[in-house]
Parts: sequence; C-alpha cells; structure tokens
Amino acid sequence: MAKHLQDTTTLSNGVKMPWLGLGVFKVEEGPVVEEAVKAAIKHGYRSIDTAAVYQNEQGVGRGIREGLKEAGISREDLFVTSKVWNSDLGYESTLAAYETSLQKLGLDYLDLYLIHWPVEGKFAEAWKALEKLYKDGRVKAIGVSNFHIHHLQSLMKDAEIKPMVDQVEFHPRLAQKELREFCREQGIQFEAWSPLMQGELLDQPVLKEIAEKYQKSVAQVILRWDLQHGVVTIPKLIKEHRIIENATLFDFELTKEDMDRIDGLNENRRVGPDPDNFDF
Repeated sequence: MAKHLQDTTTLSNGVKMPWLGLGVFKVEEGPVVEEAVKAAIKHGYRSIDTAAVYQNEQGVGRGIREGLKEAGISREDLFVTSKVWNSDLGYESTLAAYETSLQKLGLDYLDLYLIHWPVEGKFAEAWKALEKLYKDGRVKAIGVSNFHIHHLQSLMKDAEIKPMVDQVEFHPRLAQKELREFCREQGIQFEAWSPLMQGELLDQPVLKEIAEKYQKSVAQVILRWDLQHGVVTIPKLIKEHRIIENATLFDFELTKEDMDRIDGLNENRRVGPDPDNFDF
C-alpha cells in the first residue's frame, strides 16, 4: 500500500504509475490549468491526467514545463496521461490524434494513452493504433477508459496487447466491485475518475463522521479509501491549498470497519454517463 505521495503501482508491463495524480477535467485552458499543474508538481505530485476533449492540453503542457523547471526534476520523473476522443477513433485517425496531443502538450511521448469511451464498432481499430504506438516505443503504456467488463472482453478477444489500465467513474456511491475484480484477475490497473463524485459526497453524514474520527477532510477519507482498495485516483483540483490537502493521505489508515462502512454507501449511482447508454 502507498506510504508516500510519489509511491507507484507497477503496471502489467513493468511501468510504474503513481497512485495519486492530478486530474484536469473541465479545468479552464490557460493560466488556471497551468497554475494547477505547476502547483501539483511543486507539492510532489508526479502524475497529470488530461484528454484531447478537455481542450486544455496546451495549458497542461506549459504547466508541466514550468513546473519541472521550478522543481528541478526531469520529464522522466513525471507520468502524463491523455486520451483519444470518440470522433478520432479509427486506426489512422487515432495515430493522428496521438501526434496532435503530443504537439499540444509539447512532449515527445506520453506515459499512458487511453481510449476515452468504448464506442461500439470503433474501439477495436483504435486499439490496433495504440498497440502500434506502444510497439514503436512512442508511448510507455496503453489502456482504456469507461470500459465495462463486456467491452474489455470484446477488446481482448482480438487484441495482441491487453490494456494496462481501465480508468472509470469510481466513488463510494459507485463501487464497481465486479469490474474491479475482473481487472484484478486480468492484471489491469483500476483507476478512478470523479473520485469525489464531483463534490456530491462532501456532506455525506457517514463520511463526515469518519473524517472527524481521523481529523481529516471527507475528500481525504474518500481518496484514502481508493488507495486502500488498490485504486489509482486522480481528483480534479485547482486551488493550491486543496492540492496540498488532498496529498496528505499517507499518514493515516482506515480501519476495516470504516472501509466496510464506506463500501456500504454504494448505490451503483453515476454522475457521468453510463458507457452502455452514452450518446456518442
């Protein structure tokens, strides 16, 4: 279990991925996202997660360059993720989308590249493109996002390389137990987006009670719950004090009883679209 902000999990291909990262979904392009990325790197975060559809890759790239310079660390010390959007799914279009993301970010390679959504009839060709990028050494690891078990099974049926990561909506109201088990069995690292349910859980009475017990915030308790379940997590953060606070997860541990109480909040309820019913 992670004991430090820069602790990593080892993906199936041996690549090391930090347990905690910064997510920038819906973070405004320009100074807002730049400053968030810089602050995260300054305070010890080593993972940044963006996507083509967030339309902030250029700002993320500037934040990375400035943040690395100020922190005195190299590009190799950082784990950067982006994702190919639905309209670009296809073999050639996915390869082109990857180059566009690299160009916007100002990077030579990504540490992880994901298929953003499992668009039926399109994701198999896109996966072939990701396999090529991986085999050509252009990207360190490849994976998917928002894939249910049946999507993963369909993909793996014809894939040469198994996805290394599945990044999905995960929080105490959507515990995804079957999918987590499947990923564990398959050696696919499970990763959470929207771990705080877009803020909906911050006033939840059970979570508030547990947070008081540990003298922590509800956000810290939820993120700790992620880590203790072996889930990589990337909360969206903008304010520097939140970036600092959310990183303070490594000086306490939830008891089994408290883990079980949080597990008991599951309602299979989403804040984002269901991948099976998403209007692509």
